[in-house]
Amino acid sequence: SPAASAMLSRALPLLRCAPRPAARPFFTKASNVLDKVPQSVKIVEVGPRDGLQNEKKFVPTQKKVLLIDWLSKTGLTHIESTAFVRPDRVPQMRDAVDVLGSIAQRPGVSYPVLVPNAQGYRDAVAAGATEIAIFTSASEGFEKRNKNCSVAKSIEDFQKFVPEALSKGVKVRGYISCVVACPYDGETAPAKVGEVAQQLSDLGCYEISLGDTIGVGTAGSISRMLEAVVARVDCAKLAGHYHDTFGQALANILTSMSFGVRTFDSSVGGLGGCPYARGATGNVATEDVVYMLNGLGVHTGVDIDELVNIADYIWYEVGKKPMSRVGLAMLNTRRHLEQVDKAKSKASELKELYNKEDEQ
Repeated sequence: SPAASAMLSRALPLLRCAPRPAARPFFTKASNVLDKVPQSVKIVEVGPRDGLQNEKKFVPTQKKVLLIDWLSKTGLTHIESTAFVRPDRVPQMRDAVDVLGSIAQRPGVSYPVLVPNAQGYRDAVAAGATEIAIFTSASEGFEKRNKNCSVAKSIEDFQKFVPEALSKGVKVRGYISCVVACPYDGETAPAKVGEVAQQLSDLGCYEISLGDTIGVGTAGSISRMLEAVVARVDCAKLAGHYHDTFGQALANILTSMSFGVRTFDSSVGGLGGCPYARGATGNVATEDVVYMLNGLGVHTGVDIDELVNIADYIWYEVGKKPMSRVGLAMLNTRRHLEQVDKAKSKASELKELYNKEDEQ
């Protein structure tokens, strides 16, 4: 829409500026990409929450539960299942209590839920949540429109319930939005991202997810942001949450791995968007990430074939065309092979029929 384009345009000057050196070179003469990859990576599946929250068509509770239960069988160990937010602000999440209470929670799989404030935390714990995710921004403009407060006030509000959550054994994960750019304020200063990340770490978050909310990040801008963050927070506590608006998410994941980041958020089928960042597309597709990591020999423990089946299901349920390159390619290949098999079967039947006629 024109409004979405206008907001994105405010964040794009950083893409058109003169090239700047990356904070840390990804390639050197003595190394190659395989020297930079880890043995394993943790994937946090955010499709049931981040993937669905912006969908106008309400997905029935039982179908959300089916989605989560199906994802639980793919080898994923972290599935963000829902959000305890105001129904009038995010209508898609109005069934959070029913969703969390209905999923078949599997041993070894975590089901964190998003909470914006103390009330959301209390509602989540009452519904049985054992892990919550809190969220703030590195951009004042985005925080104002998302939560109607400043970043400082958001951190202050967390202090009212996060210590209690930790004392009760509830794990707390933190999100930072707009780590590269904001649809309202433009480019985000890397130092500000580092400052907010340290505040969330000091608060007790076991992991901090760095969100390129509108997906304008590149290997260079992600490098500069991470250089500022790892100077203040152990990279073992960091995760990458990269939307794929400009098709750079996989490159940004590869770049992040060179800094020591070992956890990445993704959304099955590439679904998603943000109600307060018009023009932002979905998170990078889980199947695209797994395909790349498989090719690099990085262990995820996730069944890519089953992910594609799930992506096909959820695309149908929300009435959208496939948004994952890997998902679409694998589905097209399967359908082509099915057609080939049918053709072979038909040819075999005709051959058998002709042989019978010759015998007669």
